[in-house]
Amino acid sequence: MSASKSNSDQKIVYQEFGNDNSAATERPIQELPPQQQNLRIQATRSGRKGKTVTVITGFQTKPETLADLVKQLKTQCGTGGTVKDNTIEIQGEHKQKILEIVTKLGYKAKLSGG
Repeated sequence: MSASKSNSDQKIVYQEFGNDNSAATERPIQELPPQQQNLRIQATRSGRKGKTVTVITGFQTKPETLADLVKQLKTQCGTGGTVKDNTIEIQGEHKQKILEIVTKLGYKAKLSGG
């Protein structure tokens, strides 16, 4: 190799430590408007020691938007909740109330399960 090559011309084949280029490998999250998202709302107890949790799935949005939405749902339902793996979990059975709230915000939502 010639010494005149610049660093931008060299391609790294393997690098164990050093510069972290994780931003280059991240997939961009496509954020759809609320009218194009199809949400499912269901109450479940599985894996939660008998406690009922209302789960909202089907979001295609950024984590910041989900955090704002879960905060609004928690205050309107008067209970706790969290965001896990692009789903929102609200403590207790609040299917009807959450359905009304998210449809007012412009989301398309359905009740799922019994």
